[in-house]
Amino acid sequence: EGLFVVLGAGLAAASHPLLYVKLLVQVGHEPLPPTVGRNVLGRKVLYLPGFFTYVRHIVEVDGKRGLFRGLTPRLISSTLSTITRGSVKKAFPLEDMEHVSNKDDVKTSLRKVVKETSHEMMMQCVSRVVSHPLHVISMRCMVQFVGREVKYSGVFSSIGRIFKEEGILGFFVGLLPHILGDVIFLWCCNLLAHFINTYAVDDNFSQASVIRSYTKFVMGIAVSMLTYPFLLVGDLMAVNNCGLRAGLPPYAPTFTSWIHCWRYLSAQGQLFRGSSLLFRRAPMPAACFPID
Repeated sequence: EGLFVVLGAGLAAASHPLLYVKLLVQVGHEPLPPTVGRNVLGRKVLYLPGFFTYVRHIVEVDGKRGLFRGLTPRLISSTLSTITRGSVKKAFPLEDMEHVSNKDDVKTSLRKVVKETSHEMMMQCVSRVVSHPLHVISMRCMVQFVGREVKYSGVFSSIGRIFKEEGILGFFVGLLPHILGDVIFLWCCNLLAHFINTYAVDDNFSQASVIRSYTKFVMGIAVSMLTYPFLLVGDLMAVNNCGLRAGLPPYAPTFTSWIHCWRYLSAQGQLFRGSSLLFRRAPMPAACFPID
């Protein structure tokens, strides 16, 4: 378990600049003008700055250390998530854990998939609830880049501020869409992979076992795109109306619920904002969407 904690922390630290840029794009912060480029058909289009250009901008403003704004609470969140998953797994072990085999009949293999997914869902939901308060703090620390605020600085001071201004519920804003996204992802990914391996992959094919080993990975990539709006809405709710510029107009109205946020983004055609950080077409009429 200690090894998983260290590996998780290392991965979180290495990927933090990517998450940081993604969050700033999610809230609609576009400090750099779009550039003219050409699409695959050769037509001129406007492209917003990609990940590497955005990183250079952050470094120019805050220095290289600025790329790791909000990292400490994220590392704590990652550690809590890993430890919680391990503790839940030990407390509620999945008895007679067996991997699905092509030797199983359809009913038996499906029953195994449902059992494994249910157990995985329980671990994911509990770990999400435990780690979410630190996730909220990390998000708010990062979006302070937009308005150059210093409202959320240390972990303990941030905990005290959220509790004083929003109460206990302030630590769990945006939790529900995150959990829904996790649950939908797990069930869709596992069930789709199961049905493809069962009905689409012929056992007579020489590379059948190789294909089956990669099916779940490929399904994970596809399903993650479909569930991305839940991640986006959850992150926006975590910073909405918390006293930071990134959570106030013109970046977003004060949302009354995550469903309100979802409907607003849907009406703006922005449910997948931030899903791509390399080739970002500039939306019309502008890159930042003020409230009507």
